[in-house]
Parts: sequence; C-alpha cells; structure tokens
Amino acid sequence: MISSTENKDYIAENMSVSFNPDKQHTLGSEATISGTGLHTGVLVDMKLKPANPGYGIQFQRVDMEGEPIIKADCDLVTDTSRGTTLEANGAKVSTVEHVLAALVGMSIDNCLIEVNGPEMPIIDGSSEPFVSLIEKAGVAEQDAAKVWYSIDENIYHADENKRVEMVAMPAVEYSLTALIDFNSPVLGTQHAGLKKIADFKNEIAPCRTFCFLHELEMLLDNNLIKGGDINNAIVVVDKPVDEIEMERLKKIFKKDKIEVKSEGYLNNLELRFPNEPARHKLLDVIGDLALIGYPIKAKIIANRPGHSSNVEFAKKIKQYIKKNKHTRNIPTYNPNIPPVYDQTYIEKKLPHRFPFLFVDKIIELSDHHIVGIKNVTFNEWFFQGHFPDNPLMPGVLQIEALAQCGGILAMNLSQEGEYDTYFLKIDNCKFKQMVRPGDTMILKMELSAPIRRGICEMKGTIYVGNKVCAEGDLVAQIVKRS
Repeated sequence: MISSTENKDYIAENMSVSFNPDKQHTLGSEATISGTGLHTGVLVDMKLKPANPGYGIQFQRVDMEGEPIIKADCDLVTDTSRGTTLEANGAKVSTVEHVLAALVGMSIDNCLIEVNGPEMPIIDGSSEPFVSLIEKAGVAEQDAAKVWYSIDENIYHADENKRVEMVAMPAVEYSLTALIDFNSPVLGTQHAGLKKIADFKNEIAPCRTFCFLHELEMLLDNNLIKGGDINNAIVVVDKPVDEIEMERLKKIFKKDKIEVKSEGYLNNLELRFPNEPARHKLLDVIGDLALIGYPIKAKIIANRPGHSSNVEFAKKIKQYIKKNKHTRNIPTYNPNIPPVYDQTYIEKKLPHRFPFLFVDKIIELSDHHIVGIKNVTFNEWFFQGHFPDNPLMPGVLQIEALAQCGGILAMNLSQEGEYDTYFLKIDNCKFKQMVRPGDTMILKMELSAPIRRGICEMKGTIYVGNKVCAEGDLVAQIVKRS
C-alpha cells in the first residue's frame, strides 16, 4: 500500500513530467490562508483565486470601498523600506514579495489575490506556507501560450553606496544566484543558487526572513514590527546582549526564556539550511522580479540584493523588454532555404494574377500561422503614380499582401475544394515604417481565433528586416467556389 506521503510525491513527480512551461497556468481552485502582518500586526485573510489567461497577478483590497485592484507591477512600488509595498487606486498592499515568489516558483501566471487588510500575512517568514496553499488549490494549465521574454544583452544595476551589483545575462532558462556579505562574523559571506525554477519549492521556499538584533531593536523602538514573533524571522545577534535587553525581549515576544544560541542567533528554530539567509535573499529577488510583469529567460546574479535594488533592477528589465518586445518572434528569411510554397503553387491557390499578386513565396506554415515573402522592386507598377519622385509602396497594397498571405493559410485549413477569401473588416491598422524599392517584405499572419462558419480572424504584421512596417487585425470570409 502507498502511504499518503508517497502518493503525494508520486503525483508531484507525474505532474512535473506533464507540466508544459510554454503554456500559461492558474490555480485549480480557490484557497485561503490567514495570518498577521509582520509590520502592521493586522490579522489578514488572503484568498488566492484562479484568473483568466493574460490576467497576470493582481491584488484586491476587498475590505475597502470599491474593492480596488492593484497590479503586481514594479512601477506601482511606493515603499521598499521594510518589504515591498504596492499602491494604486487609493489602496496599498505591503510585504508582497513572499507570496509573489511562491507564485513564480510554482509557475502560476494568472492569479487574483484577495486580501482584507493592508499587508500580506507573514506566517513563518518564508514562502513555504504559500507554496503549500498553491499545491492545495492545484496548478491548472490554460489554453493559452506563455510568452517568454529573452535577454539579448547584459542588463546591469549598481548602487555604490549599498555596494549592490546586479546583472541579468542571456540564458535559455531562468536561473538565479544571490551573494550576501554584511560584515557579520555570524553570517559570514554566503551565496545561494537556483538552477531551475522547478527547484524553488524544495530549495528556496522554506527559507525564512532574517534581521540583525540592532535592526530589530530599532523597529521595536519605533513600533514598526507589531506582528513580529520569535518564530517568523531569524534574528542574528551581532553584539553582546545584557540582561536588561534580554528581559525586554522576553516581554515583547511574551516568552519565558530568551537566549542567544552559540551560533549567534536569538533562540530560534534550527536553521533549515546552513545558508538560509542567502537563500531567503534569493527568494526576495524572485518575488520582487515578479513585478517585471513578463516571464523572462535570463541568468540573474545579485550581489548584496535588497528590496529597493531589486525593484530598480526590475524596472530596468521591464523597460528593456518594452523597448525590444516588438522584435519578438520576428520571422527570419533565408533565400537559400527552399520555400514551403513557390509562386507556381500560390497561383493555384489564389485567384490573383499580375499585377495584383503580392505574395512571391511562403516560407513558414502551420495550423495557426503563415509567413510569406514579397520582394518589392523599382519596376512595380504602382510606383509610377504613387510618389514617383519618392517611391513608396501604398499602405492599402501592403494590407492586400497580408490578406493574400492569410488567404493561403485559411484555404489550407479548409476542407477539400477550392475557395476564395473576401475582406469583411480591418481594425487597428497602423503603418510604422515606409516600404521602398529594394525592400523584402516579410508577411506574417496569425490566427486570432479558430475559424468558425467560414469567418477567419487574423493578426497581421509586415516586417522589413527586424522593423515593423505595418500591422492590423483582419477579418475575412472563406467562400467555396461553385
């Protein structure tokens, strides 16, 4: 007979085998956890709820009028002094990093986090309670592709005053390394690494937050750690502690006994890892970088990270992605590779002929997209009358080229017989770069929805090199030839 523990491990192993990292995921069901906020001392109920593809991670203050929503976005961070705080729509949520790290570590892309208070529950100071909560709810694959963003060059962040250095480097996976050095004889110099995000649950999630005794005393003196407990943080004792201070700590934490362990920690639980502080710093980096808002593939190295540096680093990565995201999935054209379809085949599929055939070859074809080529020469007939002294390809003919390319895809997906396609609608059409003689237009059409009742919806983009020249949403009807 298999024990419940063995059965749980068996299920986990089989889930990991079938897990598709290129699909979006949400929770299988709702799950709730309650606890006290570390700094506010407020008892909070937190509910994780499934969300639709593309929703991302958002917080909702259900205790406030209008139940305002706050997106997990580095541009909405307003405070990093004692954790990461987000603020929008007249509401704020603080200490969000541990639950965000758990969601990333469990590959949850879309989730609504409902809270009835201003701060996430601290529980034991790690991400492990939230990982358990997600496991209880289940991880559900969604029928939507997960768009990963790659880093093509090193992205740096440095703070000389804090001696912080961080870098994101190109990589095929998301991996992280954190190094800490606080000039503490207790901690020493530590480092921690995470080679793949699938290891987060066992290697990083259990690691608790830590602070130095002198920091704890400052927080206590200023009434800034109302929900603090001796068991939800590792307290590093970096100076001698007299009996008066011991008595004070006993009263604050309502303990009969307070002592300093030989290793230099306040009477805490045993360390879960020899380098638990470094691992927790890595956990914080994962949680704060979730605020980029895009899943990334990069190798992150963080030396002496902290929340303020993490958030500034996240902003730099986000700006890099926003600046370069238009170059994602740009088709590449190699004229030395034989096409999928040549012009002879295209003429069999399309009713168009010179001078109104605008697709020379098809270089990619699948059940959801097509890529065609149009070589623009100086001898094109339209250049004679369209700005003859400054020859430009008319925008309407660029869209016609897209439509012809999309027509081939639509007819390829149709049943036996011959078909024609007819425009029904063009939306969101934008022309961003001029197309001139000598340019090679790369025509990309992607299905926006399955073809139903002969109605075909596609997203079209024209590239010249790696620049977008035109784009738009096209709708056509497929009609069988009689």
